[in-house]
Amino acid sequence: MPESSTGNCQDFKVLVVEDTNSIRLMLISFIQQAGYQVCSAENGEIAVETFGRERPDLVLMDVVMPVMDGREATSRIKAIAGDRWVPVILLSAMSDIEDLVAGINAGADDYLFKPVNLVVLEAKLRSIGRTLSLQRKLETSTRQMAAMSENLVDGVIKIDEAGVIQWASQSALRIFGYTLQELLGRNIKMLMPEPYHSEHDGYIARYLQHGPARIIGVGQREVSGLRKSGHTFPMELGVSEMWVDGTRSFVGILRDISERKALENSLKQQTSRLQTYYEDQEVENELSKNIMQRMMQQPGLDDRAIAYWVSPAKSFSGDVVASQRDPQGKLYALLADATGHGLAASICTLPMLTTFYSLAQEGHDLPHIIDHLNQTLKDMLPVGRFVAAPILCLNEDTRTLQLWQGGTPASYWLNEQGQVRQRLDPKHLPLGILASSEELLSLTTLKLEPGDQFLMYSDGVIEAANTSGISFGHDRLERALMNKTDGAVIEAVKTQLKAFTEGLEQQDDVSLMLVSCH
Repeated sequence: MPESSTGNCQDFKVLVVEDTNSIRLMLISFIQQAGYQVCSAENGEIAVETFGRERPDLVLMDVVMPVMDGREATSRIKAIAGDRWVPVILLSAMSDIEDLVAGINAGADDYLFKPVNLVVLEAKLRSIGRTLSLQRKLETSTRQMAAMSENLVDGVIKIDEAGVIQWASQSALRIFGYTLQELLGRNIKMLMPEPYHSEHDGYIARYLQHGPARIIGVGQREVSGLRKSGHTFPMELGVSEMWVDGTRSFVGILRDISERKALENSLKQQTSRLQTYYEDQEVENELSKNIMQRMMQQPGLDDRAIAYWVSPAKSFSGDVVASQRDPQGKLYALLADATGHGLAASICTLPMLTTFYSLAQEGHDLPHIIDHLNQTLKDMLPVGRFVAAPILCLNEDTRTLQLWQGGTPASYWLNEQGQVRQRLDPKHLPLGILASSEELLSLTTLKLEPGDQFLMYSDGVIEAANTSGISFGHDRLERALMNKTDGAVIEAVKTQLKAFTEGLEQQDDVSLMLVSCH
């Protein structure tokens, strides 16, 4: 029995074509007992029809038959099979030698004389089965390789020594905007703008004459490509030489780097603008400091329910606090901690403060405010920049506090005596990273008692280190909060933090904000 790709001959189907009923039934019975699948036909015409329907792997073909003989049937079956190899074994009497030769000329692969020697037939089936198994493995491997090449992000193009395109991957076609039929048989220089277009044939000729290699085999080079639309674009190109059966060809792997170059140009422009900024740094610093002070010194921070402390690590703080009541008297408050510290971090919070004050004054609900803050930051901040923040809305009439936290340390819900009622860990990523969604805008709601306090702070508090490199941490913070009323919480934390760091230079911005429910 044949050794199939699965080790089971049931994978193979044999078409038996024989006009003599007794011989046909005998062959069918023998082949089935050997473990093969079988279909049959009594003449060549039916055989062709059956082959198209059943798609067998192997054909036993009688040579001399009515309606359509074996030679004609073999020729038609081979045409239907196309590139797929379907072996045909002719069955012929010794007196039918001329028909046998005609059948082999028509595409048959082997023959047996009648009466059929079943031992020889089984041996031939085994031999052909092994070949079919190898063919299936090769077809599977070929399909896998084709799928891989067609799904590469980079484009792949194969040309001959004359620069004529022999094959192109789907990615290459997509990059240049052509179909495969439009490229096959044409010179690769059609994909190049001047001066590369005119120079390319000479370059290949020099290389074939053992001249210096400029691209072939020297790694990736940045060159220009020409799309079907006539637009040029930057791309990276690597070309390797390939020999198959003594024939040389070249394979190019290319990548469209238009987006990367656009980003690089944008970064260069930004770098240039930053350089100009730093040349006038002192003047700009004064202006920025004045703007930040104006933004921070809003009347809302004088609210009787608010206490806060902001201590920058440098001249500018990347931590900001803000507070605003809406027309109904609800209190909105936030503590924002931008990436890094100093002027760059401080600038990142400006659009956030403007949006916060505007929407809070208009009385929008907290999810609406958070949505606009997130979208504003996502649109305006460069990659790698974001703002961590707890944001709350306190309704003192109902003593209800709504809270959103993204990327900050845990906040604390304290009672009137400063004892911790609950430590609330953040549920979201910082603002400016992900697009807004229902999940991103979800809130935590607390029902407060008179005198309850709510403490928000930046990671500069718990990450402040002493001379031994030990961080202040949550445990020391909670001990500092114990038995402190709303008038003493901020000062208690400042005092404990200063004593713990032993006068070391501050490494990060530090901020605290306490909201009290009266």
